[in-house]
Amino acid sequence: MTPYITEKNRQPLTDLQKLENWLGSYAPTAYAVERGRVISIGDGVAWIEGLPSARVDELLDFTDGSVGMVFDLRENLVGAIILKQTEQLTAGIEVHRTARPLGLTASDELLGRVIGPLGNPLDDKPAVQQGAWLPLETQTPKIHQRDFVHKPLYSGIRLIDSMIPIGRGQRQLIIGDEGTGRSVIALNTLLQQKDENIRCIYVLIGQKRTAAIQLLETLRASGADQYTTVIVADGGELAGLQYLAPFAGCALAAHWMWQGHHTLVIYDDLATHARSYRELSLLLRRPPGREAYPGDVFSVHAQLLEQATCLAPELGGGSMTALPIAETQQGEISAYIPTNLISITDGQIYLDKGLFAGGFRPAIDVGKSVSRIGGKAQHPALRQEAGRMKLDYARFLELEVFTRFGAKLEPAMQQVIHRGQLLREILKQDRLERSSPSQQLAWMLAFNEGLFDALQPQQVQAQLQQLWALVAELPLDLDSPKDQWLASVQQVLQVSSC
Repeated sequence: MTPYITEKNRQPLTDLQKLENWLGSYAPTAYAVERGRVISIGDGVAWIEGLPSARVDELLDFTDGSVGMVFDLRENLVGAIILKQTEQLTAGIEVHRTARPLGLTASDELLGRVIGPLGNPLDDKPAVQQGAWLPLETQTPKIHQRDFVHKPLYSGIRLIDSMIPIGRGQRQLIIGDEGTGRSVIALNTLLQQKDENIRCIYVLIGQKRTAAIQLLETLRASGADQYTTVIVADGGELAGLQYLAPFAGCALAAHWMWQGHHTLVIYDDLATHARSYRELSLLLRRPPGREAYPGDVFSVHAQLLEQATCLAPELGGGSMTALPIAETQQGEISAYIPTNLISITDGQIYLDKGLFAGGFRPAIDVGKSVSRIGGKAQHPALRQEAGRMKLDYARFLELEVFTRFGAKLEPAMQQVIHRGQLLREILKQDRLERSSPSQQLAWMLAFNEGLFDALQPQQVQAQLQQLWALVAELPLDLDSPKDQWLASVQQVLQVSSC
């Protein structure tokens, strides 16, 4: 009779018995492993043979420690862009597939950090280990998932907030020649978001390393680094990293947007991004199009900028506002990349080199700048006061041309020119100077009611500083009745004039 086996009297298996049990249940299976080989490499691009199952945007591991990404597929070759390159990388190196797309780890810990396009830290802090893994290629929100742009995003710049307003979820292009203050406008807008519960992402593409250092110093000096993530792919990086940098910023902003947060992402700048994409495409022997850019450069930027939107309330109501920056050559706004970006975005802020040289800062050309949907998100009080201001200013610019030829104008025309000169002085701002929404409403009320008409243009800035100091003490906000605002502003100006 066989004894009953319990846990107490069970004998442990020997190693030989374990091996026999494993061999008895072993069923051999065959599987194939693809091993590629680098046949040529140069300028951040590698051609690989022997990977017939490779997919576009798939990561590749090189045996020397380098990392690449599949970017082009041919009949017998794979074109890959190099994301991490060692000194040992050369032709003949073995390459393996990873079956993983490119992505980064997203977490709230990235606020206040400086990272690369792959999520690698560029500051003295350790890499983020825990968080959601994000592929750089994100899905664009569907039409039924979007909401109308209905909340304003203030830039702190008087000319923009009054005449070219921006809404949360909008795509507003900042365009102009080099050295006209494009990045300053974007930085002003970022600094204005302090205490607004908006998470900001600043993407530097192909810029000098000194520009990145100056940006970080400005953010830290104002405390804006606490709500900002900086993604840097400077001019010394590989072209592939410069190409991927804006997609990393977009993926991070979209992740926070789907969590219900309001985000602001700045791409500085997309003209450099287009040139890096052109470089990669030409090295991969893709057919060139207009100005040697590849034919799909428009769809690349559209894929990036179409992510910016305002989500429906049932999806959390988050938003992503995009401020792409583009460079023009000699003010040529009709060039290939500028016209592409203008057609994708919801408006543009155009900076003129002549205005900048003439001392008008910010050098925004009101005639060529427009915000197609920002006016609907503007606060009703500001929208009411700014309604006729842009037309009056454009009329003044037309009449001012005649004064240069010594033409004699009627008193009514002289009054228009005088008010236009006053308005131009009001709209001048120093670098990183910002005005609150209450200050915006105060100066617009004062100007529309003619309270500045007795002043000379050179007296406007001093009067404004006194107005700011006294308005800060008023217990009023944008929702207060206009009569109360007007009475308070009149009283303030009378006190300051005395």
